[in-house]
Amino acid sequence: MIKRGRGLFILSFLAPAVLIYAGIVVLPLIQSFMYSAYDWRGLSSERTYVGFDNFVKLSHDDVFWRTVRNNLTLFVVGGLIVMALAVGIAHGLQGRGIVAKTLRSVVLFPQMISLVAVAVLWMFVFNPQFGLVTSLLEAVGLGKLTHTWLGEPATALPSVGVAFAWYAVGFYIMLFAAALKAIPADVMEASELDGAVGLRRFWKVTWPMLWSVKRIAVVHYAITVVNIFALVLLMTQGGPDRATEMMLTYLYERAFSDSQLGYATAIAVANFVVVMLLAVGILLAFRRNPTERRV
Repeated sequence: MIKRGRGLFILSFLAPAVLIYAGIVVLPLIQSFMYSAYDWRGLSSERTYVGFDNFVKLSHDDVFWRTVRNNLTLFVVGGLIVMALAVGIAHGLQGRGIVAKTLRSVVLFPQMISLVAVAVLWMFVFNPQFGLVTSLLEAVGLGKLTHTWLGEPATALPSVGVAFAWYAVGFYIMLFAAALKAIPADVMEASELDGAVGLRRFWKVTWPMLWSVKRIAVVHYAITVVNIFALVLLMTQGGPDRATEMMLTYLYERAFSDSQLGYATAIAVANFVVVMLLAVGILLAFRRNPTERRV
């Protein structure tokens, strides 16, 4: 009886949260899978069941595969840059000097402002006439290297990636900074006594002990970058020539510009599958903790 009463007590607390989660996450997810099987304009209740036709069409859609490539490029290249910056700056935050204190006070500033403001700010930075990047290049005599940064296919995606990295890196800095503080002092002292200093101590001691935080950071970054939308839509609208088109900006175009809600929902389902595959792949890659002893 006691165990049963305890179970009912726990269930009474879990039930509201489970119901809310089911209502705002599980049910819309199921509806998405359902609507992806229809040819539906979204303007009326009339829709035609087409089964897997939307996914067959999607598999032959060159624009969709380009969006997947763009998202994965930002994940791989941007992820390496963001994580490297985050770990490096997080080390700088461990100090007690004025530089470390200054960094701690401003590192989360990009996270505190609207993505609309971030997009407008970086559009000014990359302006080919009076932007900061162009002005700096001209000031040091490298004016020939200037480009229409957001208007050329070769430079548009890297430019968007820089803006996204600037916006996102603060969160990962604080994540790694907290993880570095959590490393026991006696471990660091023991490694120093063993002669592990500088980069050697970082690779042999610090980096392996950040294992759990690395896993969380990479999974979070994968979910964030695959679902990037507002920044790209505001800065480039997916152009030029689809160079910065992402899965969600393409979904938006198909849903609200072309009124193809069924096809757009199929893109949403594909986006969900890509996120899940990346997350599972990352968790498998980080399944073994290098700090644990193996028997």
